[in-house]
Amino acid sequence: MRTTERDIRSVLALVRDPEMPISIVDLGLVERVTLEPDRDSGRHATIDLLPTFVGCPALDMIRAEVSDRVGDLPEITRVTVNFLHRPGWSPDRITPAGRAELKAHGVTVPEAGCGGTSTAAQPELVGLTVAGQAPPVPCPYCDSDETECESRFGPTRCRMIFYCRACRNSFEHLKPI
Repeated sequence: MRTTERDIRSVLALVRDPEMPISIVDLGLVERVTLEPDRDSGRHATIDLLPTFVGCPALDMIRAEVSDRVGDLPEITRVTVNFLHRPGWSPDRITPAGRAELKAHGVTVPEAGCGGTSTAAQPELVGLTVAGQAPPVPCPYCDSDETECESRFGPTRCRMIFYCRACRNSFEHLKPI
């Protein structure tokens, strides 16, 4: 059986981000998958991933799981996992299915189009507007926009904590990049 790029992408869809309830494919981390001939009629798989943040502590865990799962495919003799910083990852890369999965787990995502934009030109993209107020973020539980940023620092470097005054739940929001 000949392993294809499609086979590898199917296996990558099973790799969950260790810090969020979403696959690395739906999170938009997979930039490129290549296959090349390798020694002894095998094949070398190279997977290029985009980390959500520089210094993300989950990268070693992701690398290990990707290497293990892809390495178990037929005729794969070598796996290389690279973390690229160009192009930069942004929330725009999250698939619609990934956005729905995150919302079901109480994590909201910035609206499409806000990722990958210079924060120097648009200071609201770092979580606060020029006036110092957080832009409205709809609550993942009740869809109310009566929310406020409680902390720009969440459980990981890529998330902040919001509070909904309507349903009185706290929730996490991915930081715009």
